[in-house]
Formats: sequence, structure tokens, C-alpha cells
Amino acid sequence: MMLDWLFASPAERRLLGGSPMRGPTPWVIAIMSFSCMIIAASGLALTNTATTLSRAIQARYSVELPGGGVSVDALLKAVQSAPGVSSADAVPEKEMRRTLARWLGPAAQSSELPVPALVNFDLRPGAKLAVVQRQVQRAAPDARIVAHSESVGPLLDSLHVLQWVAFGLVLLLSAAAAAAVVLAARGAIDTHRFTIEVMHGIGATDHQVTNLFQRRIAIDALAGSVAGAVAAVLVLLLLASGASFAGELAGGALLREPDLILLVLLPLALTILATIVARTAVLTALREAL
Repeated sequence: MMLDWLFASPAERRLLGGSPMRGPTPWVIAIMSFSCMIIAASGLALTNTATTLSRAIQARYSVELPGGGVSVDALLKAVQSAPGVSSADAVPEKEMRRTLARWLGPAAQSSELPVPALVNFDLRPGAKLAVVQRQVQRAAPDARIVAHSESVGPLLDSLHVLQWVAFGLVLLLSAAAAAAVVLAARGAIDTHRFTIEVMHGIGATDHQVTNLFQRRIAIDALAGSVAGAVAAVLVLLLLASGASFAGELAGGALLREPDLILLVLLPLALTILATIVARTAVLTALREAL
């Protein structure tokens, strides 16, 4: 059967000896697994945040009237009466001055500082922005409409770049883990070269020898992957309170159920990758030795 190599006899287990988490290989895999879990969780959280934010601002607009000139209530009524507007709310002058005070200090409360009138509104699907714009300009010719997607666009671009960087790092770490497995496999063959020669002498095939080494490396990789994943889960749980607060700001959970399933499968995928790479490396090394 395909998994016969995994269930070695007691005599075969004694040939290589050792126990899981002995030697550098499982510890290297554990570090890679820990790093992959943390970086993958960050990448998935960034993806969800960008998706939620993009969806929230897709039909969100603001009417800005520099220097006032028209009361906020009059501007709000003009926006609310426009066809296609599903909701609209005015930003009070006190709130705008409170926001400006973060940068200007007490000067933000000066009556000599003009504060623009600002109304935020949402468009229904299929509604035309030009119709709303004509309605607003009748009430305030100097008013202009700004799409939130234009203002937040650079932030979304940065989030997309960061998520691809995170996924790229996961691939690089997986490649580094595969390289570590190749080195471990070749080192194990050099260490047990005499044992391999004896096995060949009594009629063992390359595939039988490969199964023996593959099993050893697979167990090391599984132990290391699980250990690294457990450490990553503990770190993520410690950060759960902050992540929950950030999720409230983003309008939803940063990590959803499909993301958690992917994270759980990540150590298993790393183990499978290490097993396949180990088999290929051992077979290649044995054929080169002949």
C-alpha cells in the first residue's frame, strides 16, 4: 500500500534510532511552521480587512463645501432629496473642530477658522452620481462630491501589497523548509552510509531504504510542524483581544472560519511537503551514490 513506508517494523525503527524532536531538523521545521502560521494569519487578516473596507466604501461619498456659505442642514436636505441616495448624515461643526484640534490645538476652536460643511451619503446600486451632483449644485454651486474610494484607495493598495508580501514570505519559508529537509536527508545518508551498504548487500532495494529515511524525516517534520503550530496558536491567542478590537474597527472578524481551517491545515501541508522532498532527495542521493 502507499502508506506502508509509514508503519515500519521494530527492526527497521532500530536501524536509524532516535526520537522525534532530536537533532536540528524538527526544530528548524518548528521555527518555519511557527513563522508561516503567524505570517499567514497576518496575510489573511489583511485580506479580510481590505475586502471589508472596500465593500464599505464602494458606494460611500461625501459632499464638501469649503468655507461653509450654506448651512449644513440645507446641504443635508439637498442630498437627501436627490434620487438614488439611500442614506445621508451631516458631520456637525463641533465634531469637525474637535477633529482639527488634534493637529491645530486650541486654534481649531477659533471663529476665524472657517470649517467646511460636510455631508456623507450612500448611493443605491445602479444610481447615477451625476443626478445627485446636479441636485447638490442647485443648493450649493461651490460644493464638490468626493468618493471615499478615491481617498482610501492608497490605503487599500498598501493593504493589498502587504497581503501579497505575507503570502510570498510563506512560500519562501516553505522553500527554506524544503531546503533544510534536503540537507537533513543527505546528512542522514552520509551518517548511515554503512547501514545502507549492509541493507543493499542483503538485497534491500533503493525504495525500501528510501521508505526508511522518509519515515524518519516525516515524523521529525510532523513533530516540528505541530510544535511550531502550537506555539503560533498561543501567540495568536495572546493577541486575540487586540485582534478583536481591530475587527470591530474593520466591521467584522479579522479571521473567519475558512481562514482558521487554512491555518490548521498549514502544518499538515508543511509535513507533506517535507515528506515529498525527503523522498525525492533520498532517491536522488542513492542513485548518485551508485
